[in-house]
Amino acid sequence: MEICFATHNENKIREVRSLLHPIKIVGLTELGQHEEIPETGQNLDENSLLKAQFLFSKFKVNCFADDTGLEVESLNGAPGVYSARYAGDKKDNQANIDLLLQNLEGIEDRNARFRTVISLILNGETFTFEGIVNGRITENISGSEGFGYDPIFIPDGYDITFAEMSLEEKNSISHRGKAIKKLVDYLRSTD
Repeated sequence: MEICFATHNENKIREVRSLLHPIKIVGLTELGQHEEIPETGQNLDENSLLKAQFLFSKFKVNCFADDTGLEVESLNGAPGVYSARYAGDKKDNQANIDLLLQNLEGIEDRNARFRTVISLILNGETFTFEGIVNGRITENISGSEGFGYDPIFIPDGYDITFAEMSLEEKNSISHRGKAIKKLVDYLRSTD
């Protein structure tokens, strides 16, 4: 079986390939889709589905897409679907972190969660998988691993940020790891 992962991110592709072996995973570049797929949905579920539907309608291939967001309770779920563009269209991680910390200044409730939604289209049928990790936003940046909001997010049950964890440790508890595990379990059950 061959399946397309709707991403240009080689690190994501490598991670999923190792989990789904012997299923062949191809990325957008290998498929010939060089432009980014528009993300015009109002939430993570819609964006994930839109990307998968775009690929399926254009290339008629089995495919899956993901979308991830950080949802902060005291900010009514923001930045949510706009996590990557929170501080503007440049998708600047540091600017996003700075704006989030500024918006949380003086706020005691710093509870948050990372949420990943994966939409799979397999033989024309659509399936959805979700992964969530709860935690809290720190007041200061800590750690140099990972990306995005990792330096300011401490998952429940830990006293270090995602950015202070090894990749293996983070992946074992992360939102994306949980969603991918559900996808892997489903695909293996269809073999």
